[in-house]
This record gives sequence, C-alpha cells and structure tokens, in this order.
Amino acid sequence: MTAPSLASARYRDVFGVPEFRMLFSLQTLQVAGDSVRTIALSVQTFERTGSPVAAALVFAAGMLPYVVGGALLLSLADRVPARRLLTGYHLLRLVVTAVLAVGGLPLPAVMALLVVAGLFAPVGSAAVQARLPVLLPGDGYVLGRSLFTMTSSGAQIAGQAAGGLLLAALSPSGTLWLATVSAALATALARLRLPDVPAASRTPSTGMARETWRINRRLLGGRTTRGLLLAGWLPISLSVGSEGIVVPYAGEHGNADAAGLLLAAAAAGMFAGNFVVGRWIRPDLRERLTLPLAMLTGAPLLLFAFGPGPAAACALMAAGTFGLGYELAVQRRIVDAVPEEIRGQAIGLYGSGLITGQAAGIGAAGALGEVLAPGQVMALCGAATLVACLCLARHLR
Repeated sequence: MTAPSLASARYRDVFGVPEFRMLFSLQTLQVAGDSVRTIALSVQTFERTGSPVAAALVFAAGMLPYVVGGALLLSLADRVPARRLLTGYHLLRLVVTAVLAVGGLPLPAVMALLVVAGLFAPVGSAAVQARLPVLLPGDGYVLGRSLFTMTSSGAQIAGQAAGGLLLAALSPSGTLWLATVSAALATALARLRLPDVPAASRTPSTGMARETWRINRRLLGGRTTRGLLLAGWLPISLSVGSEGIVVPYAGEHGNADAAGLLLAAAAAGMFAGNFVVGRWIRPDLRERLTLPLAMLTGAPLLLFAFGPGPAAACALMAAGTFGLGYELAVQRRIVDAVPEEIRGQAIGLYGSGLITGQAAGIGAAGALGEVLAPGQVMALCGAATLVACLCLARHLR
C-alpha cells in the first residue's frame, strides 16, 4: 500500500501507509533508545573514572565511526533487502546494549562496542530513508521526511530527558537494561512487521567496500548530484558551526547557563521550519523558496556581531534554524536525480556528509573562538553560509 500522490500531502496520508508506520516506529525507538544508552554510559563512565574526557569520548563514540561506515558500508543499503538489513542492525544494537548493561568491561572495550554499532548506523538510516520515496510518492515524501526530522529531534530530546529521570530512579546499569528492551522491541518489529521486499540493486556483488567507493565516486563525480550534495551539506554545516561557540557567547554576556536556552531555541526553530515547510507550503512555492530559506540559515547570525542579549539571541537562533527547512527540497531533488538502485547509498552519503560537515563546522568555530570574540565567530559563520548559498545558487533555485 502506498500513499496517494497529492499536490500537498497530509499526515493521515503518510500514516495511512503501514510500512511507513513501522519505519517511523523503528526510527523513534532507535533514537530514543540510543539517547538513553548514551547518557547512561556517560554517567557510568564518569562515576568509574572521574574523567570528563572519558565521559565525553563515550558520549561521542557512536558518531565517530559514522564517516567510516558511510565510506565503506553504504552499498549494503541497496544490496540487502530492507527487512533483513534492519533486523540485523537492530539485533546488533540489542547485543551491544545488553553486553554494556551487564557491565564490568574496561573503557577500551566499551568504546570498541560503540564503534562497531556506530559503523552500521549510516547503513540502517540509509535503508530506512531509501524506502520513503517508494512508499510516499509525490509530495508525500517531503512530508514523511520532515516527520522523520522532527521526530528524531523530539525523540533525542525526550530520550535524553528520560535518561536523566531514569538515572535518578535507577542505576546506570538498570537504565541500560531499559535501553536493551527498546532495542529488542525494534528487532522484533523489524523482523515480524516489515514486508519482505527485494533489494533495490540487482547488480552482481563486487565487494562491499569497492562497490561503496564506486557509487560514491559516481555520485560525487556527477555535476548535478555533486552540486545537490554540496547544497545540502555546506549551508547547514557552516551555520550549525555557530552552535559550537554558543557557550562562550552566553558566558561573555554574563550567564553561561543561557547557552541551553539558545540551543533550545535553535532546536525549536528547526522543528518549526520542517513543520511549516513540509506541511503548509505548496510544493511549487517550496521549490522557489529553497534559496531564500537556505540564506536564512546564515543571515540572522550576522547580527551576533552586535552582541544581542539573551532574548534577541534566542530569536535570531530560532529564525536561522527555521531556514533549515530548505533541506527538504534539496533531498527531494537528490531522490529524483539518482536511479532507484543506488538511492539508498545516495541518501546515506548525504547523511554521512552532513554529520561530518557539522562536526567540522563546530570544530572550526571552536578554533576561531580562540582568537576572535564569540559574536564575531558566529557572524563569520553566517557570512560563510551566505557565500556558500550564492556559490551554489543554481542548485538551490
């Protein structure tokens, strides 16, 4: 069953597709479960070692191998049937989380387990995202994709908040066992409730890493696909880099705790942008607004050069991240630009590059913060975003 191809899709259209509901449930369980696992492990590691660095490494360990998985394993998303791949991925999460819940492992072993799970994270995500254009034709894809973005953000926030509450009531080990139950439920849903559809690619196996590299080169070598990938990566990576300097900015203005409000405002703006652009803007208007929305991600940051106070800073952060809704149109264009047999890898490459780019942007902003005032760094992030949008204007129009 697929959703009807409508000029402007509605939530009941996309949730009327049984497979979409299952994929949506799996995504929510994964993000919330992994968030609970991460905060529990970070607290457990800090309690055992007393080292903030060790706790931070555990917190980031799941993201560190993402780019490696994207470079070597993404071809699996198109070559392995989705039900088999997602069942295997969630089973891996289940085993890793259960072993961590048992406890007693040295820190290097904990890190190794998290890295193994993280290597396959982009493959699992790509397999899910590759099914959406098939299940949700027309504008249904854009609405479905916006739902995934909004729900992932919400589930991550809720998962971290729930993790904090659970840690107050249970030990880190008990909280990890609850995350294990979440992974077990996801494994069962993937195995029993997803349809057994064939893989998108039917080309002979040439080796997982070799095939991944071959298709990545094809995607990055094509003028259209390369331009669309860069149009998705650069404005987001450059503008989000400003979030890496939010804490120093808030501290410079007398209240470092206000950084949480700035980041919350940024998250709220992103949620609102995906909701409005995905649900309430007509497809033809959305296409015309892609470049202005992309430029909106950077323009408000320019005003940080004047040192706005907390309330104005929150409004500027929310306005900028509202513009991130431009990404929905770019993703739609990427889906249309690649053949179905490599669509999963194209979406996976997009996601891997986005995470890598954001990490690089935040790191670069932090480095600049050593020599420039925080407000100046945030303004530079905005200026760089605008320059990138103008250079990529033909792909954003």
